[in-house]
Amino acid sequence: MFRYAHTNMIARDHKKLIAFYKAVFHCRSIGETRDLRGEWLDRLTGLSGAHIVGEHLCLPGYGEDHPTLEIFSYDHMEEADPKINRCGLAHLAFEVDDVEETLKRVLENGGRIPAEKAAAELKDEGEWE
Repeated sequence: MFRYAHTNMIARDHKKLIAFYKAVFHCRSIGETRDLRGEWLDRLTGLSGAHIVGEHLCLPGYGEDHPTLEIFSYDHMEEADPKINRCGLAHLAFEVDDVEETLKRVLENGGRIPAEKAAAELKDEGEWE
């Protein structure tokens, strides 16, 4: 077997980010919380004394057999300077019925628009207008 399982996100406050993804993008709890530490985790992360807490959320549109969004926090966090052109995860895409209503929920739940809002439609594969 070979299939996609989950995406991991590291948050300053995992509880706040979990609540955000539940409220805005209809992710749901599936009872998979984590409180991880130990020598095996230190070896896996390359950190000494690593401690991770968080939860797996079911992504919207999936039933029993689903990928998850894994949102964790470490006890010790490194600060980042997030920019769209940095290496790493740039975005997660959700298909929604009403973009304006979803954007409203994003802002009401502590999200922000990091740049100018813009819209484009896919004409042909690979061509946007």
